[in-house]
Amino acid sequence: MNILLIGSGGREHALAWKMAASPLLTKLWCAPGNAGIAREAECVALDVADHAAVIGFCRANAIDLVVVGPEAPLAAGIVDDLAAAGIKAFGPSKAASQLESSKGFTKDICKANNIPTAAYERFRDADAAKAYIRKQGAPIVVKADGLAAGKGVVVAMTLAEAEAAVDALFTSAGAEAVVEEFMEGEEASFFVLCDGDSALPLVAAQDHKRAFDGDKGPNTGGMGAYSPAPVFTDAVRARTMAEIILPTLHAMKAMGMPYKGVLFAGLMITRDGPKLIEYNARFGDPETQVLMIRLISDLVPALLASVDGELKHFDLRWYPEPALTVVMAAKGYPGDYAKGTTIEGLDDAAKVEGVEIFHAGTKADGDKILANGGRVLNITATAKTVSEAQRRAYEAINRITWPEGFCRRDIGWQAVAREKES
Repeated sequence: MNILLIGSGGREHALAWKMAASPLLTKLWCAPGNAGIAREAECVALDVADHAAVIGFCRANAIDLVVVGPEAPLAAGIVDDLAAAGIKAFGPSKAASQLESSKGFTKDICKANNIPTAAYERFRDADAAKAYIRKQGAPIVVKADGLAAGKGVVVAMTLAEAEAAVDALFTSAGAEAVVEEFMEGEEASFFVLCDGDSALPLVAAQDHKRAFDGDKGPNTGGMGAYSPAPVFTDAVRARTMAEIILPTLHAMKAMGMPYKGVLFAGLMITRDGPKLIEYNARFGDPETQVLMIRLISDLVPALLASVDGELKHFDLRWYPEPALTVVMAAKGYPGDYAKGTTIEGLDDAAKVEGVEIFHAGTKADGDKILANGGRVLNITATAKTVSEAQRRAYEAINRITWPEGFCRRDIGWQAVAREKES
């Protein structure tokens, strides 16, 4: 098979790494890719926003399957346009990807189908949103309705923080806010493959959203993750499938927009059980890195089964050992940061037992690897325990020379604490 992967981040490097191992693969391209993906695939300078150009490339290179990594092309309808051209594409349609591209759309589906989630209201007016916030009190959560690359959420612990978040959100015309109750519990990221009718559960991971140790600092796209997530027990998984995932799939089909692709449920595991925080219409980043390391089965047939409506009798096998990934980011992220700084020591770091390094925001300059984004590297390790995987990941990081970068030093802390207690 000839496969085109769309994207340039750590998620796409992990997907490329896994697909490159498939015996079904003839050739893998990635548009636009990065310095790490170039080891697994031929990177092409294709404007993925130009759907006609993507279709032309697919026809010229006899592409059998397009795998769409990031959310923006999905929301722009690239899967619809590829399908109309007779090209198989993994990912939801533009209509179905509203589960991510409009938080209000998803919350309304939850309300109509009794799917457990935080209480909420939608606002197109800043003054009305602030009046509601004052009535509800803090802590409270303020979200931008549209795509925000995982960073459009403010968990406001005070009324002043919440009102400032509303003011920041309504600086652009046509903005819409979703204001939610603050849910207490432990977060988990759960992934399922969908084919419009059936859902194949994958595994859960736990992300670390805040920029700094101790879950301090601003929200980011994710500073690290590990899998499995101990809080996501078999009982929690069963409830999540029955109360959240399957009702969503049934609702989407009834609305004439069947969901195909991967569905990523961000969950809060509360005392009352799992509740939906939000959906993403694609694999998570950095969760994909630990999922792909743990996946024993060939990924390509699973992606094809999702596209072809054949997931009902499908299954996947997973390594039981945990995996953990630490994001190395450019100093200043998620705010302003410098590009073009040199990263050294990657080959030495990759020699640590159980370690795989996935590139995110990198580019090659001759033999040099340069930082080219906010989140730049994913140092991923497997071991028999989370504690050992954590130790290996940080041993590898200590071999990397990049003064302009930083990382959290406590990724996996909740799982490590559980291991010490047991």
